[in-house]
Amino acid sequence: MLDVNAISAGYGETQVLYGLSVTAQKGRVMAILGRNGAGKSTTLKTIMGLLPTQSGDIRFDGKPINGAKPYDIARAGIAYVPETRDIFPSLTVRENLDLAAKRFASGLQGWTVARVLELFPRLGERMDNGGAELSGGEQQMLAIARALLMNPRLLILDEPTEGLAPIIVKLIHDKLQELRNEGLSMVIVEQNFGFATSLADDVVIVSKGQIVWAGSAAEIRADEQAQHRWLGV
Repeated sequence: MLDVNAISAGYGETQVLYGLSVTAQKGRVMAILGRNGAGKSTTLKTIMGLLPTQSGDIRFDGKPINGAKPYDIARAGIAYVPETRDIFPSLTVRENLDLAAKRFASGLQGWTVARVLELFPRLGERMDNGGAELSGGEQQMLAIARALLMNPRLLILDEPTEGLAPIIVKLIHDKLQELRNEGLSMVIVEQNFGFATSLADDVVIVSKGQIVWAGSAAEIRADEQAQHRWLGV
């Protein structure tokens, strides 16, 4: 579904990724793990066209997307929830949702405002509150809901549990599990080892801009040596 082949990328003259390759398969969840500064978020930003590739190739459903604008990549069917969430703080929850719903409306039976409110009932209670008035957990719910309204075929999430209370982490986990059970393809970058490996089918570990380990979630849970070496778990 998503094929990242030998990409190199970075920020200006600072190279972060060195020939990184990874494949995310349709209907599966892939977790990208690694220590801080390993290149995980840079990988996602490069996939989304927020950073240019210096070399390599990125394909989505067999079509090249490296070099495309972020909005064209979104229209191709990839929704991205950044670590910073990037909701519109001056707009209400309703306005944040309506913007995505109108731009990415699907003629099929896809995601609608009513459906995302079923997934996140708390947002229904906060529809007239501004984005800046929401808690961190509510902002994360809104960011995921807005991404789903794009009716994506692939959902990419960067550190979805960052800064959240344990009760909200569990809620986010349960909701992503629901999406997984419905067959939505996902790529998740996450520091929380238990959270990531309980959701993922496939796991890759990044270190110094390269893939250093790849396998199933069950395999990495059983490989204490790899956990210690690459993740410090």
